[in-house]
Amino acid sequence: MLRAYSNLPSISLYALKLSLCPILSSSSRRICTVFASSPALLFQTFNSSKRVLRMMDHPSPRASASYSSGSSNDFGRELLVQHLLVKEEDKDLLYDLQKRLIRGEDLSDLAVEYSKCPSKEEGGMLGWVRKGQMVPEFEEAAFNAPLNKVVKCKTQFGWHLLQVLSERHTSVLDDIQPEELHAKLQDPDFLEDAQLIDVREPHEVERASLSGFQVLPLQQFGSWGPEITTKLDPQKETYVMCHHGMRSLQVAKWLQTQGFRKIYNIAGGIHAYAVKADPSIPTY
Repeated sequence: MLRAYSNLPSISLYALKLSLCPILSSSSRRICTVFASSPALLFQTFNSSKRVLRMMDHPSPRASASYSSGSSNDFGRELLVQHLLVKEEDKDLLYDLQKRLIRGEDLSDLAVEYSKCPSKEEGGMLGWVRKGQMVPEFEEAAFNAPLNKVVKCKTQFGWHLLQVLSERHTSVLDDIQPEELHAKLQDPDFLEDAQLIDVREPHEVERASLSGFQVLPLQQFGSWGPEITTKLDPQKETYVMCHHGMRSLQVAKWLQTQGFRKIYNIAGGIHAYAVKADPSIPTY
C-alpha cells in the first residue's frame, strides 16, 4: 500500500491522460478525470479495494508483432492492451505502419511517434482493461485478438492498431458468513471440491476446529508460503479461517496476489461460526 501511495503523482497524471483517450467508454473517462483531479480520492479508492495488489503489480512485456483475427470472448478476462490511433483519412500512413510492424518494429515506439491518442505518452499503453471500459468496436477487436497479435479496427475516432500483451482472469475475494459456510459443509461435494484453510496456530486448533480444514499456521508462513501453488490449486474455491477473521483476511489477500481465482474469508472466524452456526464448537 505504501507503494501505491508513493506513486500517486504519476498515477494521477496517467489518469488525466487516459481521461482524454477516445477509445475509453464515457463512464471510464469520467472516472479517470475524477482520479486525476483528486489524488486523495484515488488513494482512498485503491485503499478500499480488495484488488489493490493485482491493480498495482501488472507486467509490461513487449512482443514482436504479426497479424491475425482472433475469436475468443470471455467476460472474466482482463487484457493488457497497447494501441495507436490514426485518422480515418490517413490510410497511407496506416498501411505504412502495418508494414513496419511486420518488419519487426515495436508498436509502442510507433505509437509515441504517430498516434493521435493521448496514450501515446505512455507508448500507447492503456493498462489492464475489462469488458465495458472501451468503445464497442475497439472492445470487440481486443477481446478477440490472440496474445501479441496486432489487430486493425475502425471506430468513430479513426483506425486503430492494437496489441494484447497479456491477459489474466479477474479474481474474487469476498466474505462468507458462518451460516452459509455451515450449509455448504453439509454437502459432501463441497468438501471434495473446495479448499479449506485454517491459519490459526496449532494450540488454537486444539481448542476448537472444523473438520476438513488444512492447518497452515500464519506464524509458519515461511515453511508453506513458497510452496502454496503446489499445495493448493489456484483454480479451486479457497476458504480461509482464523479466530476472528483478521489473520485469514491477510492470507486471503496474499492468495489473491498468487493467482488464486476465488477466495472466501470466513467472516468473524471460528468464533462467529460457533456462535452463529454451530454451538457445539467451543469458543475461546
